[in-house]
Amino acid sequence: MATLILVRHGRSTANTAGLLAGWTPGVALDERGAEQAAALPGRLAGVPLAAAVSSPLQRCRETLAPLLAARPGLALHTDDRIGECHYGDWSGRKLSELSEEPLMKIVQQHPSAVAFPGGESMRAMQARAVDAVREWNARIEEEHGSDAVFLMCSHGDIIKSLVADALGMHLDLFQRIHVDPCSVTAVRYTPTRPFVFRLGDTGDFGSLVPHAPSDKAAEDGGNAVVGGGAGAA
Repeated sequence: MATLILVRHGRSTANTAGLLAGWTPGVALDERGAEQAAALPGRLAGVPLAAAVSSPLQRCRETLAPLLAARPGLALHTDDRIGECHYGDWSGRKLSELSEEPLMKIVQQHPSAVAFPGGESMRAMQARAVDAVREWNARIEEEHGSDAVFLMCSHGDIIKSLVADALGMHLDLFQRIHVDPCSVTAVRYTPTRPFVFRLGDTGDFGSLVPHAPSDKAAEDGGNAVVGGGAGAA
């Protein structure tokens, strides 16, 4: 069956500001994120793409812009189901403040039990994303054949939940997965099981080098602050 390339959007202004963006409008790529997006066409050079599917949010559309410019014939589709988790009343708040909320401990340790105030549950987030991937996978295979490759640009928590599903992991374990901004994750779906070929691949090992806490938090988009859940925005 088809192979899915999952790309997390490049580093955003919310990542560097330490904010939980969610669906807050106007969150763009920062300078580093724009550089990451500009490098994406080269990283994927030689990989035939049947289609690209994007979250509707600005930071994802900006991440794909250089790739689409380099491949003018590449079809782009938008799917709300791979948009960021609806964090509700938490959207736009500082991660440093949210880390003091009692619910954050549950987000980190028992996410399947979490429903964000005024937002959605993490179970619902994963379910809609998995449904989207399965439907697009079937569509791409039908239209382009079983060897087709397609791309989705989405968000940290969405990608982590999709990887957990592909690995047969319970959602409560998905915080053990880490995906950097503009990293590439590849999953091939077959009739019997999915196979994860790449996970959070950025093409270099810079993220393994120790950083000062503030630098590290900015580079990984807040993951260092809250472990990736409700913070990989």
